[in-house]
Amino acid sequence: MAVDAARSEEGFTSAGAKRVMSAACRAVGLDDRGAELIRLGENALFRLAPVPVVVRVARGREWLTTARKEVAVSRWLADERFPAARIVEDLEQPLVVDGHPVTFWHLIVEGDRKATYGELGATLRALHALTVPDGLELPSFDPFDKQQRRLDRAVIPEDDKVFLRKRWRELRDKYAELRFETPKGPVHGDAHVQNLMVDDQGQVILIDFEAFCFDHSEWDLMVTAVEHHSLGWQTDEQYAGFVTAYGRDLYDWPGYETLRGLQEFGMTTWLMQNVQEDERTAAEYRRRIAGLRNDDAARDWRPW
Repeated sequence: MAVDAARSEEGFTSAGAKRVMSAACRAVGLDDRGAELIRLGENALFRLAPVPVVVRVARGREWLTTARKEVAVSRWLADERFPAARIVEDLEQPLVVDGHPVTFWHLIVEGDRKATYGELGATLRALHALTVPDGLELPSFDPFDKQQRRLDRAVIPEDDKVFLRKRWRELRDKYAELRFETPKGPVHGDAHVQNLMVDDQGQVILIDFEAFCFDHSEWDLMVTAVEHHSLGWQTDEQYAGFVTAYGRDLYDWPGYETLRGLQEFGMTTWLMQNVQEDERTAAEYRRRIAGLRNDDAARDWRPW
């Protein structure tokens, strides 16, 4: 189902995403008054005020296949009774508004604590043990699938684009040489601790299925390993909790350095998309691109 809305001339900004969200809510009979922007990243997330629903607006029509996958994964995990985000079942989705796929999710009422790294390790171990059912079509993990679009649309200095395209080609060559140690199975694809929520009943819930795929489990261990070993975002105790709960430290794997390069590249180009939003975002992007230009320098990147 497609709905027309006023097209934003500014590209994918918080203001443009809000107009799409409002049109989508009107189309399905939801009240968007007082809606709050939760996050602007690969998608825009809005929390509705009158009802416990989160509206997710994707950047463009090219994300429609991904939105359909997210809906299918949510339904499968619900059937498995796996603690994960749930779509609003009585609404047709994804909805396409002015070229932007829109999905509707039940609000998760958060409790008074954040998920631990041990809980992330345990959640991933349980996820990787599941069997993907016949009929659920999942792609392979592709660390390069978003990079071309990001670079084409980025409002950054031209020399940054030249450098990033060169680094992209180098990473593709290294990626081609990777040899994995695990069989393929369900993979979250963006497995950081911020993609876990703890609800008001104390249940740990997995969210964000945009990168969900069928591939090697190393992709899910990559994120936390890089955050710890390269960026220093966790204490040794926190990381040990992750490793103990999952049962493996990716740092000991020969392919770690390649995955580190891929992860840091993706973290930089993800942030690059929003440099026009505010100076704080632009400053962090400059910090990250400087780090990529000097592989041996200590990373002083900030969590985002």
